[in-house]
Amino acid sequence: MDVAVLFSGGKDSTMAVHAALEAKEDVKYLLSVKSKNDESYMFHVPNIHITDLLSQALDIPIMSVETEGIKEEELNDLKDAFLKLKSLGIEAIYTGALYSTYQKSRIEKLGCEVGLKIISPYWHVDELEYMRKIVSLGFKVIICGVAAWGLDESWLGRQIDDETIDELIKLNEKYGIDIAFEGGEAETLAIDGPIFKRKIKILKYKKEWHLDSGVYIIEDAILD
Repeated sequence: MDVAVLFSGGKDSTMAVHAALEAKEDVKYLLSVKSKNDESYMFHVPNIHITDLLSQALDIPIMSVETEGIKEEELNDLKDAFLKLKSLGIEAIYTGALYSTYQKSRIEKLGCEVGLKIISPYWHVDELEYMRKIVSLGFKVIICGVAAWGLDESWLGRQIDDETIDELIKLNEKYGIDIAFEGGEAETLAIDGPIFKRKIKILKYKKEWHLDSGVYIIEDAILD
């Protein structure tokens, strides 16, 4: 089946690409929605500009769409992209949805309206097993945004490994942090892994911290 993957560059959309390839789908496109609104309800924002480079690293063409990121209105931009993909022969859209009914229900509604099947391979996955799987598969994922008690500036740019997951388990017990960040606790970026043809090498970055939240912004990166 010819498919596209709704792609932000984060761990979940990258795992959706992996799942599609494992299912022997023909992944024709990555679909990246670039929101101008940092508080977008639907779309990942930190380092979304790196998706163009990730497209090259994965050797999968990318379709990029800009949106103002206004709640609900941003779905019109996504619908237009779905229609374009359908016109190009795409039959289904893979997503990295884990537990967000807000996002999944809206994407599925759009898929129904335009005649595209929506596939979310990790919907309601066991989050601890899922995080361990990301590491065991060999994906290199860094944290590029945090907004939760227990996650301070030192977490920005940190790679997710088994030690990181062990710490997240403790933070879950203490503060209730979602281990897979489904509560918006953190944002991530995959820069290498088993489906990558080339990895992302970060040359320059900056950290921005505001009271109890922050972002890790990649200013320059190349393929390695």
